[in-house]
Amino acid sequence: MRIKNWDTFAFIAIYHVLVVALLPAFISVFSWQAAVAFLLTYCIGGLAITVGYHRLFSHKTYNAQPVFEWITLLASTLSLQWSALAWSYDHRMHHKHVDTDKDPYNINRGFFYAHMGWLFDYKREMDESQVSDLLQNPRVMFQHKHFLALTLVINIGIFLFGCLFMDPLAAFYSTFVLRVFAIHHSTWFINSLAHTWGSKTYAKELTAVDNAIMALLTFGEGYHNYHHAFANDFRNGIRWYHFDPSKWIIWMASKIGLTSNLRTVDKIRLQKILVNKDKKLIFDHLSQELDETATELKRKLEELAHAFDSKASMLTRKYAELKRATAEQKRLIKIEIRRLRQELHATWRAWVETTKMAANMYELAHAH
Repeated sequence: MRIKNWDTFAFIAIYHVLVVALLPAFISVFSWQAAVAFLLTYCIGGLAITVGYHRLFSHKTYNAQPVFEWITLLASTLSLQWSALAWSYDHRMHHKHVDTDKDPYNINRGFFYAHMGWLFDYKREMDESQVSDLLQNPRVMFQHKHFLALTLVINIGIFLFGCLFMDPLAAFYSTFVLRVFAIHHSTWFINSLAHTWGSKTYAKELTAVDNAIMALLTFGEGYHNYHHAFANDFRNGIRWYHFDPSKWIIWMASKIGLTSNLRTVDKIRLQKILVNKDKKLIFDHLSQELDETATELKRKLEELAHAFDSKASMLTRKYAELKRATAEQKRLIKIEIRRLRQELHATWRAWVETTKMAANMYELAHAH
């Protein structure tokens, strides 16, 4: 890797040195105000990236009122990750060319490169057609043109405000040095660790993984395998128990009119996509297996995939019929929907068990 962006390299190197060099002095003047200041600025800056840069501007998973856009655009200056336009362009390129040479933070070039090394040698050659929507957004363009000035004003303002409640060194360390260090590495871990260590529940063909620990550090971004499989969903954690404060903020904002048109992938469509993906992946793996067990598994998987697709399509049609049915017809259709949902659930469970058997058989066959 050859360093091309010496300004970026110098800035990152300097604040890493400051994190270590100033730590003893910071400990000597540490106070609860410093801890609160760090947590507040870390959360605000980090959420501005996940809620704004990522889910709003990069993927357009929901619509937002101008005031909501302004909040995320201004708060994002606490993260020091450049403008929404530049960040979104890089991220769209990541999704479009994931795990290839055109991926800005390609994990196949190594953990360190995906984590932060790409920042030192990546030269952005912006294809405006990839961000045409953002180029027409006056708020995004204002932030892009004046990013450095906005960043200086807001960060210096927060530092001076912090000096009213704590030692200046504590204010500088907690509200700038440590905060930038923590936000940067948390974000970078999504590009590195979340493409290395975790589970592949939704897209086994990708390097992206789901990692609940990373979700805690990145306000829900750790469910990265799901995100790469369904990038147009405003949620990353789709289960009720998934820690995803970014989706909670977007949802709560929709209740007061600040956001709207929250895009999701419904459960049936999600399962249909997974069935088709799993079937292709498992058939590819079993293509060289010619024994009776492999043949029987292929047959059963084909039957289950066909049954699931058929029942899911029928259920979708019944929901459509329900909207234009009479009162008496609705009663009968609801009974039919209930039956189909039960059958679909049973077929899904059978599919999960069968794919586990197929995966175990493949692993055993190639273990030696």
